[in-house]
Amino acid sequence: MDAKVKSGSPRPTLLDIAKASGVSKATVSLVLRNSPSIPERTREKVLEAAKSLGYVYNRGAASLRLPHTRMIALAVNNLTNPYFAEIVAAIEDALTAENRIVLMSNSGESVARQSAFIDTVREYNVDGLLMVPAVGTDAAFINSLHALHLPCVLVSRTVPGAKVDFVSPDHRGGMMKAMDHLIGLGHTRIGMIGSNSNISTGRDRFAGYRQALAKHGIPLEPRLVLSGAETRDVGMAQVLELLDLPEPPTAVVCFNDIVAFGAMLGLRSLNLTPGEDFSVVGFDDIAEATLWRPALTTVAIPRANVGKVATQLLLQRISNRDGPYKSTLIPTELIVRDTTCPPPAKPPRKRRSPS
Repeated sequence: MDAKVKSGSPRPTLLDIAKASGVSKATVSLVLRNSPSIPERTREKVLEAAKSLGYVYNRGAASLRLPHTRMIALAVNNLTNPYFAEIVAAIEDALTAENRIVLMSNSGESVARQSAFIDTVREYNVDGLLMVPAVGTDAAFINSLHALHLPCVLVSRTVPGAKVDFVSPDHRGGMMKAMDHLIGLGHTRIGMIGSNSNISTGRDRFAGYRQALAKHGIPLEPRLVLSGAETRDVGMAQVLELLDLPEPPTAVVCFNDIVAFGAMLGLRSLNLTPGEDFSVVGFDDIAEATLWRPALTTVAIPRANVGKVATQLLLQRISNRDGPYKSTLIPTELIVRDTTCPPPAKPPRKRRSPS
């Protein structure tokens, strides 16, 4: 085939492809829409002609003609966090298997940036929205999406008062498993670091911490619970702060694995060994958790399952926009590795005084 588009010539059309491949314009249209009714030989001939002519499918124009674009918007609060990056990978895998195209934004915990992205993807007539909501997202905004005919599913985080489908790991149950494990080893003074009451994940994990203490008859001691960002720096600083208490804890549960890694570094700075002198439990079980030495005991979240269920919920909502809303909790699992042990015979040493 020798048909080529010359520089500066008009954009090739369906009619041009039809003439080049010797088929009708309607057949070309069906091929470009991946219709299964077209024989494979004809499909190859049309696609070869389209490629030779330099034709690019105008999806924006097609979206004006078709009821669905097969595009899904994905707004994520923080892609630099390995947990959310792995959740996104699982969601994209699930959507790709459904022949869906993903338009994604990292909101960076900015409500304004999140809103701007959603306004933009609505112009592209996306079929639906998956969202890990940024801190400060309110229910009125989420509920307005229904009036805008944009099906939405929240992932991992809830927004109080929002009328929307939701899928999340069982954050509270997972934290209870971590606490039951430590209490079963004999710990009664257990700190919680990196706590965050500004998001549903933080509230749920703290609820699990508190509920486990109550179940075992251990009073909640507020000074053992420290709030902060989900960073190594915070984990390190807060474990050192707890070790400065007159009666320091013998173990900590951490908001996530990143905070736990910081706690382990803090212990190492005092020549304390996690899993021998002090117990540390993380949450999420990101890939890095198995690489640390000692390997981190943590609560595992089946991220592939979260992505699959989120996709299923959204596709169901797209096909039935007025059905009852669904909330799905994905079970978590405690993975016991090397950073937990019974309380030491002697309390952990306090932080060294500056020389």
